[in-house]
Amino acid sequence: MKIPIAKALFNSHSYLEYRKLIADLLLDKKSTGNEQSEDLTHYSELNETRMNRLDKTIKITDETTSQLKALNGEYIWLIISEGWCGDAAQLLPIMNKMAVESGKIELRIVLRDENEELMNLFLTNNKKAIPIVVFLDKETGSALGKWGPRPQAAAELVADYKKEFGVIDETLKTNLQLWYLHDKGITTQNELVGAMLELDA
Repeated sequence: MKIPIAKALFNSHSYLEYRKLIADLLLDKKSTGNEQSEDLTHYSELNETRMNRLDKTIKITDETTSQLKALNGEYIWLIISEGWCGDAAQLLPIMNKMAVESGKIELRIVLRDENEELMNLFLTNNKKAIPIVVFLDKETGSALGKWGPRPQAAAELVADYKKEFGVIDETLKTNLQLWYLHDKGITTQNELVGAMLELDA
């Protein structure tokens, strides 16, 4: 097991611990991460509301559940995240329910800014984009692959907008949230199941 992965796992949070960490920081008008600002706190507050809703409403399909239960191996999904990240707020409730339903996957979450060595192993186009799911073999702790920071169709939406307008602005953020709303977590489930089936083969 690489040292950054071992260190990150040692300092990782369960889903409920992660949710409590964010909620406790918000009581002090703070967000996770090294940088503190009113904007980041505001995003964290929005995400808290969003995750509360998704925890209640997101549905894991029967097909997803049966495929995950049929996995031969046991795995850890080590997720790199931050409380202010809009994509993470949309995706973590789905990942958590998938892990719970599977009986084969343990979900652990670490904060990006507290785990720079780990983050640097899993950059996206040389950027510290999150969330990133690192797939680990539970027995050996070996990294088998990664997924993220967002589903392919959502990534294309962002890339196309940036190509046309050259910025990430509130319009793009709204469009992205609408994409997640309409997708209902189906694409994320399909992509993560596909990745797991490849690893498990």
